[in-house]
Amino acid sequence: MDITNQTRVTEFIFLGFPGVLHLRITLFVIFLIVYLLSLMGNTLIIFIVLMDITLQTPMYIFLGNLSFLEIWYTTATVPKLLDICLSQVVTISVSGCITQYYFFFSMGATECILLAVMAYDQYLAICSPLHYSLLMSIRMCLRFSAGSWIGDFIAPLPPTILISHLNFCGPQKINHFFCDSDPIFKLSCSDTLLVETLGYTCTSVVILSSFLLTMSSYGYIVVTIIKLSSQKAQKKPFSTCASHLTVVSIYYGTIIFAYVHPPAKHNFTIGKVISVFYCVVTPLVNLLIYTLRNKDVKTAFRKVLARKILLLTTNMQRI
Repeated sequence: MDITNQTRVTEFIFLGFPGVLHLRITLFVIFLIVYLLSLMGNTLIIFIVLMDITLQTPMYIFLGNLSFLEIWYTTATVPKLLDICLSQVVTISVSGCITQYYFFFSMGATECILLAVMAYDQYLAICSPLHYSLLMSIRMCLRFSAGSWIGDFIAPLPPTILISHLNFCGPQKINHFFCDSDPIFKLSCSDTLLVETLGYTCTSVVILSSFLLTMSSYGYIVVTIIKLSSQKAQKKPFSTCASHLTVVSIYYGTIIFAYVHPPAKHNFTIGKVISVFYCVVTPLVNLLIYTLRNKDVKTAFRKVLARKILLLTTNMQRI
């Protein structure tokens, strides 16, 4: 397309969720409550893992990483979503939009790999308990964690660089509540075939490879649990495995639906609804299932709380 006589767009306008004011206020309250619960809960988990030495094991180090990730994953999109619910016009600069795109996809990719690593950790703990400490030492755990963050912050760089070189000449309305890939491509007046194909390939490889690794680990876990002789021995691993599979199914189901599709085939209305699940709902569900249902975490929380109360009582008596 000839762009020599067209005006460059410097900012975009989010369309968000259209509707009457009272409906948008209701959505604002719901999203705000979920966001605050997710922030407070994940911050609490990080604090507990750092404070309680008994939780400084590979499983809880991964959970701490997931909680830290969820804080920034939700913060990348939810504040704009809240703004959109209350304001009639919400804008973002082109550079700000590309930055949001990069961090959203970086943290999304990191979550995919972290879930796969956590499933592998569960596999080792249940299927190879005698070799677990050797195969998943603290050093190996930290390497897995660092690799998840570093590798997946590199993966979205190529499509992000290509997007930064696209021209935007109008219209400037993004049919979404954050800078997702497909809405950005639709607004460009440049040829987007290369960046769409690259973005589709990168997201598909990350999502599908981590999904297959995760499901393979849980598949082996289920087979191992079935082989256990007593029902009592099967109960706890099955309960844990089922709850984890619930989280994995919701998260991967929504992102596969949203991103593992050929370029230029996307329903934006359905896409926005699906996005709410993996941007807002899933982080809170992760928190509830992976951590707050965990007996060790609840025990550690009571210990930390008891120590804080004792310290506060001692200080007040001195005063």
